[in-house]
Amino acid sequence: MWNRLIKDEKGFTGLEAAIVLVAFVVVAAVFSYVMLGAGFYTTQKSQEVVHTGVAQASSSLAPSGDVIVLGGTDLTPDPDVPGIDAITFYITNTAGGTAVDLDKTIITYTDIDDFKTQAHLETAGVEDGAWTYEGIIESSSGATNLVEKGEKYKIELSLLQVGDADVPANPLGLATKPVVNEKVKIEVKPPEGAVLILERTMPPSITAGQYYTVY
Repeated sequence: MWNRLIKDEKGFTGLEAAIVLVAFVVVAAVFSYVMLGAGFYTTQKSQEVVHTGVAQASSSLAPSGDVIVLGGTDLTPDPDVPGIDAITFYITNTAGGTAVDLDKTIITYTDIDDFKTQAHLETAGVEDGAWTYEGIIESSSGATNLVEKGEKYKIELSLLQVGDADVPANPLGLATKPVVNEKVKIEVKPPEGAVLILERTMPPSITAGQYYTVY
């Protein structure tokens, strides 16, 4: 008698079955929505990481033309030793690269005696920084401080020391100028993207006032 009462499901109507079914469907829908949302969020973050990584790993600058140095004399430790007064090089935008703001770019200079870094001070309101830029090939609609597709800019880095004529107000502050056969490294660090590195060896002989192409 008792067993028949326990197993008797005559009171379980269709309405109750529908309520239970709806409850299951709602729970499954909510769970699916949460899982899909988490999946979409993870996919979006993965895409952002990949795009950021590509932007940081790829460079938007490339050398364009020769690296030219201007001969002079070193002030320390011997004023008669031939040295280099300035380095001039040219840059352009890589294929598919984003525009580079030279106003926010930093240049680092390294040789056997020195390791110096300087931003473009003139655009920060400070007069006569150690390096300047000039557009050689510019687009008609582009900003003068942006290296964009098809453009070419000249960068001139002064290595003058305090005591030289026409020394910039904010020189790099080198201990010594690079001399014959000395290796130097210039790093152009844009606000975004990989660093452009130029490594060159100074000429085997230097005469004041003469220009040399270095490799």
